[in-house]
Amino acid sequence: MMRCCFITLGCRVNQYESDAMAELLTQAGFEITENPAEADVCIVNTCTVTNIADRKSRQMLSKAHKLNPNAKLIAAGCFAQRSPEAAAKLEGVYAVLGSADKNRVVELVKSIAEGRENEPKGEKCNCGEKELCDCCGSMKKNEQPENSEYSGNKSGGAKILVRDVMREHEFEEMSAVHEGRTRAYLKIQDGCNMFCTYCAIPYARGGLRSRSLESVRAEAEKLNNEGFSEVVLTGIHLMSYGRDLRNGTDIRDAVRCFDGLDNIKRIRFGSLEPHMMTDEIIAELADNKRICRQFHLSLQSGSDTVLERMRRGYTSEQYFELCQKLRGAFGSETAVTTDIIAGFPGETEEEHLETIEFMRKVDFAKVHIFPYSRRSGTKADAMPGQLSNAEKSRRAGELIAVGRESERKYLEQHVGKTVNVLIEKCVDNVSYGCTDTYAAVRINSAITPNTFADVKIKYIKEDMNGELYLL
Repeated sequence: MMRCCFITLGCRVNQYESDAMAELLTQAGFEITENPAEADVCIVNTCTVTNIADRKSRQMLSKAHKLNPNAKLIAAGCFAQRSPEAAAKLEGVYAVLGSADKNRVVELVKSIAEGRENEPKGEKCNCGEKELCDCCGSMKKNEQPENSEYSGNKSGGAKILVRDVMREHEFEEMSAVHEGRTRAYLKIQDGCNMFCTYCAIPYARGGLRSRSLESVRAEAEKLNNEGFSEVVLTGIHLMSYGRDLRNGTDIRDAVRCFDGLDNIKRIRFGSLEPHMMTDEIIAELADNKRICRQFHLSLQSGSDTVLERMRRGYTSEQYFELCQKLRGAFGSETAVTTDIIAGFPGETEEEHLETIEFMRKVDFAKVHIFPYSRRSGTKADAMPGQLSNAEKSRRAGELIAVGRESERKYLEQHVGKTVNVLIEKCVDNVSYGCTDTYAAVRINSAITPNTFADVKIKYIKEDMNGELYLL
């Protein structure tokens, strides 16, 4: 039996899609292994959110090939979509699979298993117009569509199955249900129409596409039947869910799909856009006791002038008001987490200090800091006032320090209190889990995974990686 291995970089959506591709391959009779050294096919699901992500994607592809040069190497995901030629030129890469065709992974692996060097003939193209045209993978060069920049087979013999994702209008249905876990991810949305000036993701993921409510419900029922205690709703621009359906559907409808599914005790959200969280949405979510009191609201900057240059669509005051509304609706212990970019083009020292001041005002439970990364094709890449890497690193370090203070301050309010913890694993009589506010907890006793325990918190500790947790 042919064995396949997945290596995943980047966000939760990528992890969901790797799990979904693995499930497709399992259903097709292939074996999934976690060890690249024993795999016949290695699929690297890449990321392109920053230049560092691009570099890590290239490095991981090269590392996978060196580790197992006999395995067929497939580059998938966002870096593969945005830079297919670069991916195809890397040593050992057998095929490049775009972000619009992840469902074709079975077809591709089957072709490897059967020793086929060419794509199947006589198959209908996804666009329904002709036999497997180049926008779906292997049309003749003189038949290439005008707007398909990367397609066919142009680099070193590697197959390039990449379409123009900006033309995609339908959500790619995928299912990822695995036994033996406590938390499941359910992707309900893909793509983004916002085009923030720094972001390359719309070019890698395409426009907004929402999963149908019928499909969300069906997937939720599978997760409930498998006994998952927590489900995380994920997407590229989650708060835009339903807008493309043009029937009034929004994120609340996706949550309603869990009604009556009693095994699922917690519903958590992935990253949320602040300016789309209305009072009506907050009120309904607050009435649902399964909604986790942790909201990841992407901030990116605490300076209004930087937010305007980023084209984020809100001000720092509007963001702060939303945080206050959430804490008012869900309680003072509600965790607000965020992302912030350090050293955006033209960012002055004053604007940087405004972000520091705003971080302290909000009291974030956790902050992810990223030095600004230039992405070709974005408006920010052409902006004047590009900061040096050294300056961006300095500012990022200052933001990280402030975020660390804020995180410890947030966790301190748990000390001496009893919290409800979902146990995720138990190793050497130490149980690991998290609260609904996503605070990590360790318990010095063996507790069965996928169960809940009420735990009195005594200390805040730091692990060997510098991550804070409750004990």
